[in-house]
Amino acid sequence: MASNKWKLDPAHSELLFKVKHLMITNVKGEFRSFDATVESDGDSFDGARVELTANTASIFTNNDDRDKHLRSADFFDAEEFPEMTFKSSEMTRLDEGTYRLKGQLTIKGVSNDVVLDAEFGGVMKDPYGNEKAGFSLSGKINRKDWGLNWNAALEAGGVLVSDDVRLAAEVQFTRVG
Repeated sequence: MASNKWKLDPAHSELLFKVKHLMITNVKGEFRSFDATVESDGDSFDGARVELTANTASIFTNNDDRDKHLRSADFFDAEEFPEMTFKSSEMTRLDEGTYRLKGQLTIKGVSNDVVLDAEFGGVMKDPYGNEKAGFSLSGKINRKDWGLNWNAALEAGGVLVSDDVRLAAEVQFTRVG
C-alpha cells in the first residue's frame, strides 16, 4: 500500500485555543507559527500519523501585555521552551467524516496523552492542481497537567483563569508524496 505524505498549508490553517477569564467570558488566542505533517496509508486517513510543532513565542491574544505574560515562565516559558509538539499514537475513523486522534502533547518538556475529535472535510484539487485535505479538530485539556499553573484568586471567589483550555484547529494539507 502506498504511503501518502501531506504538508500543512499555513495560509489556510489556524491553531486556536479558548480559556475562561474571570469565569464569565472566554478569551481566544492562537499560535501564529506552526507546522504539521500527516502520513497516511492509501487513500484513508485511518491509522494516519500526525506530527505538529508550534512556536510558543508566536502566541497571539490581541493584547500585548497578556501575550508577554503567556510567553513568560508563568505559562509557556517561550525562551526556555520555544516549541510545543504533538505526535499522534492513533488516528481512528469513527464514521464517514469523523476521526478520533490520540497522541502526546508536549509543553514545557512535559508530555501527556490527549484525545482530539477530528472532522474530515474531504479531499479536493485546488485551481493549481494540488491535492488538498482539510480537517477541523477540537478537544479540551487541563493546563495544569503541563505545569501551566499560574492563577490569581478573585475577591468574590473563584479564579482569574480557568484550568480547562479548549483547543481548536482548522487545518488544510497539501499532498506532497
